[in-house]
Amino acid sequence: MFKAIRATLWTLRITLPKVAVGWMFALLTIDFNRVAIFELGIAAVVVTALLSIHYFMSPFQVVVGRIADIKPLFGYRRTPYLLLGSIVASLLFLALPTVTIAMGEGSPVAMLSAILLFTLFGLSLAMMADTYHALLAEVTTPENRGLVISVVWIVMIMSTILATVVMNAVRPEFTPEAMQNLYNLTPLVVIGSTLLGVIGIEKRMNREQLEAARIKARSLAPPGNPLTSAYELLKRNPQTRGFFAFIFVAMFSIFLQENIIEVFGAEVFAMTIKETSSMQRFWGGGILIGMVLTGVFSFVFKISRKKLVIAGLIGASAGFFALALTSLFGPGDLVKPLLFGMGLFIGVFNVGALALMMEMTVAGATGLYMGLWGTAQGLAMGTSSFSSGALHTALIGSGLFAPEIAYFGIFMLEAFGLLVAGVIIYKVSVRKFAASASKPVPQDRPADAAIPTGTAAST
Repeated sequence: MFKAIRATLWTLRITLPKVAVGWMFALLTIDFNRVAIFELGIAAVVVTALLSIHYFMSPFQVVVGRIADIKPLFGYRRTPYLLLGSIVASLLFLALPTVTIAMGEGSPVAMLSAILLFTLFGLSLAMMADTYHALLAEVTTPENRGLVISVVWIVMIMSTILATVVMNAVRPEFTPEAMQNLYNLTPLVVIGSTLLGVIGIEKRMNREQLEAARIKARSLAPPGNPLTSAYELLKRNPQTRGFFAFIFVAMFSIFLQENIIEVFGAEVFAMTIKETSSMQRFWGGGILIGMVLTGVFSFVFKISRKKLVIAGLIGASAGFFALALTSLFGPGDLVKPLLFGMGLFIGVFNVGALALMMEMTVAGATGLYMGLWGTAQGLAMGTSSFSSGALHTALIGSGLFAPEIAYFGIFMLEAFGLLVAGVIIYKVSVRKFAASASKPVPQDRPADAAIPTGTAAST
């Protein structure tokens, strides 16, 4: 009994950094996008381009992952980098309301400031993402990983849903003052939850363990800077390329709607800001329940990760197809139930895909491979974020199509993309990947050249 309670508390603790991520993404994809586009009249392509910047910083995950693998700080490979990323990312939110209001007034200085803010945010988030996922892969086992991942994402979705409640309480209607008050909460939420979540989770390594880890990490990846090393891994292993492509296509297809779904509700069905804010609760609630059920069933019945992924992709594709028809024919009352149903299948997909990501690594180079998968995810989400705004501006903002027709096309594109991702992952073999990736890579130059001094020092 005591062991079960201890395991439960440990699992809940390690989920807390996801509260930080859930809060920040809720502000950006539910509040910032709606206020900037609808209330302040900033072009959708500008807003989604800004939101996409932090995704395009995702290759930095490879750099952080490689450095963390062989350059621990104070005997820890993950914790210091994760804490540093959370501190910097959260503090940037304090300036975002002022910059956003000035952008709405047409200030070019504000636009440059926004680009800088989102670039720094992207670098910080990349540091958080890689170190957290690498930590999670290292402290879980294949037997409990699916269940732990489910709990982690459940907490993240719940934090996003609760964030919408806080949004409506602190900022029931948009005013510059209310927006600033809401964003001022970010450092407290992000830094506090990250500290509580990671302190004491990672075991400190002694000198001998650190040296052994460095030697193994260097032997499993081609020499050179981290980005070159990751690129060589993609070239050498077809399973690595296939999995990278799967993540990119799936994430692009799922998240193409993320920055415009609230705008869709406003433009097609004339929903208020409170109504569009609540859409995330239905989407998130579906994901939450889907992940709970999938986590339990995968733990009890040992369901194949790949089967979970493919089932989730097919179900979500059907949901996007139905949403496309609703855009044309209505009624608007169907939108939230459809988002809930799609969320259920995305929950199934999440559990399977995240477990696969952690299985598609090798001990000693966990940070590098998790950085590679994080890069695929980030590039996909960045491309989808920018594409959603570009499509909105080109199709709707230009007057080329009515909103109903434009959103029909966007949702159909997502439905087709998810089916393509299913075909790709069907052909990927975890066994073949492991057999290839676990072999030492020939080192063409001295081990100390694996990470240039300047790169390491910049951390």
